[in-house]
Amino acid sequence: MVTKQISDKTYHRRLIMSENKDSKGKGFGFGLGKMKELTEAFKKAQEVQEGAKKLQEELEQLEVEGSAGEGLVKVFMSGNQQPKRVEISPDVLKEDANRVNQLVTEAMQDAYKKSTTTMRERMEELTGGLNLPG
Repeated sequence: MVTKQISDKTYHRRLIMSENKDSKGKGFGFGLGKMKELTEAFKKAQEVQEGAKKLQEELEQLEVEGSAGEGLVKVFMSGNQQPKRVEISPDVLKEDANRVNQLVTEAMQDAYKKSTTTMRERMEELTGGLNLPG
């Protein structure tokens, strides 16, 4: 069984070498050019990781406002969709409970939409130089 594993590795190595015959001096297809690309990719990944940490802190401090009823109900969320506070005009409290519920819900949805849009835009700025899938 051990002999089989060794021969599989040898076969795989020979297969890779035969596929890369056109690329002289590059060994197994991982020459200095590829090493430079890999180093640059790691550097970029580290920059993105640092930027993501900073972005997370900024999003926690950011305050996004959603409103309904021409501003009579306002909901404030952080940039990472954490509710901060709700402001309801005394005029709204004269309405029936269903109307108040509706306005609060609409304001929450508006704040959530704005918060997620802001977060997405900031993430795109952070990863703009990368060719990420999706």
